[in-house]
Amino acid sequence: MKIDRQIGILSVLLQQENMTAPQLAEKFEVSRRTIQRDIEDLCKAGIPIQTTQGVGGGIRIMEGFAMDRTLLTSKDMKMILAGLRSLDSVSGSNYYGRLMEKIKPGSSQMISGSDSILIDLSSWSKDRLAPNISLVLDAIEGRRLLSFDYYAPTGETKREVEPYYLIFKWSSWYVYGFCRARQSFRMFKLNRMGEITCLEQKFQLREVPAPDLSISKLYPSKIEVKAIVDASMKWRLIEEYGPYCYEESEDGKLLFHGFYSDMESLLTWALTFGDRMEILKPEELREELMRVATNMEKIYGREGEK
Repeated sequence: MKIDRQIGILSVLLQQENMTAPQLAEKFEVSRRTIQRDIEDLCKAGIPIQTTQGVGGGIRIMEGFAMDRTLLTSKDMKMILAGLRSLDSVSGSNYYGRLMEKIKPGSSQMISGSDSILIDLSSWSKDRLAPNISLVLDAIEGRRLLSFDYYAPTGETKREVEPYYLIFKWSSWYVYGFCRARQSFRMFKLNRMGEITCLEQKFQLREVPAPDLSISKLYPSKIEVKAIVDASMKWRLIEEYGPYCYEESEDGKLLFHGFYSDMESLLTWALTFGDRMEILKPEELREELMRVATNMEKIYGREGEK
């Protein structure tokens, strides 16, 4: 990845007085021309890098540069390395681990990200997710269309999308892009995408609005919920809604008050509490729970009669 390599080059130059283009090319396993382009990009970013020819020449950061040479050591580097390591947890490769080894001098004060912080972005479906993440990134970098089947509560659809961002939010991965079927920018949950194909067809860049990742935008508080919850489920309420989402009654029961974005998700959530929650509001949810309970009783009642 270009930006990761450039961070690595900057780190090496901060730690060492002088490096040649061939040395950097060998260290980062790229061509000399790629290193030259990286140096040009770093210069454009405001890093004063000096190159000299001949014996004793090479690439160095100009003397007098105000940046402290320990900028990428200790706490700062710890956070950078932890972030890079977290990407390995979902990539299915050790790319970032190898990058860390390349930019970490053996005698430096740089601290391993694993010493005090570890971020793991993987999921139960890591084996399936990792190749899909790689496929989406290839499509984004190559400006190529993505084709996939999308499985949503409203049904299954076939989509062609111009991908722009891969986003990690709410413990899940999402693809943000322009959906040609809906003619608008949409978010797609990666775990709901099947038969993902990176097409040969390329697309022209659009003016891309920044994705609104606020909870109020994607999960609007449409449905008010009130319920009586058994005290044994207090941990669930605190984990999902915080410590101020309920009041404790004299008998130890918890009076929960919150909001949900859609009835189907609310029904699923309520069912996970089993008989340790009684819904007070909305009334239609009480009726739907009764319908589900009646159907379940018929299914399991028949099993008991055998």
